Amino acid sequence: MSSSSMHAAKERAQGTAASPPSATVRSIREQIRGDIVTLSLRPGTRLSENELALRFGTSRAPVREALIRLVEEGLIEVLPQRGSFVSRISLASMQRARFVREALEIAIVRRAAERGLSSSAQKRIAAALADQENAQADPEHFTLADDAFHRAIADDIGIAMIWSVLEREKSQFDRIRFLSLPVRTPVEALIRQHGEILKAILSRNPEAAEAAMRVHLSEVLKITEQLAAEHPDLIANDV
Repeated sequence: MSSSSMHAAKERAQGTAASPPSATVRSIREQIRGDIVTLSLRPGTRLSENELALRFGTSRAPVREALIRLVEEGLIEVLPQRGSFVSRISLASMQRARFVREALEIAIVRRAAERGLSSSAQKRIAAALADQENAQADPEHFTLADDAFHRAIADDIGIAMIWSVLEREKSQFDRIRFLSLPVRTPVEALIRQHGEILKAILSRNPEAAEAAMRVHLSEVLKITEQLAAEHPDLIANDV
């Protein structure tokens, strides 16, 4: 191997070492995000890069990158001289997230109703609805199935990465949603609403699909203020 080839190989190796694989960062971010959304990591919890690196069996670099992304989502706050902490649920951020989510999800179901759903999407949706039926007493699994329902529709409309945009914007919304289950928000109502959304899409009726989605997304607003009053340690009433 020539010296120039050796130098190029060395640079590639150094670049690989300095830049952790995106999949590793993504996996760490998703697991920490899940812990925050499901309140396994509660607001105020301090996050140690060293401890997280040990947990995930990796160096601090991908952990640090994952935390940066979670700061951008508003799930973590960095306090000077103190460190990184899980943030409280922000009602102002939640309202912004709902606004963005409503705009995107309505556009998604309207497009799905106009185009129709593929057979593979219909199978994914059926599986998600069945999972929700079986997880009515388990908020964590119910929430995963809820997301699977919405994602199956989003992934089927032919717009790349649309679910990634939605997921990034709805973090605070997700935390309120999880906190409301299963007592404050009747899970059977959510399942019924999903059925109405699906029925409208399969009927190729964009207006009905939009109306059903608006009803569905308004469900969490019914209990937001009450949750904020009951959990001031978890929720910042900053509207």
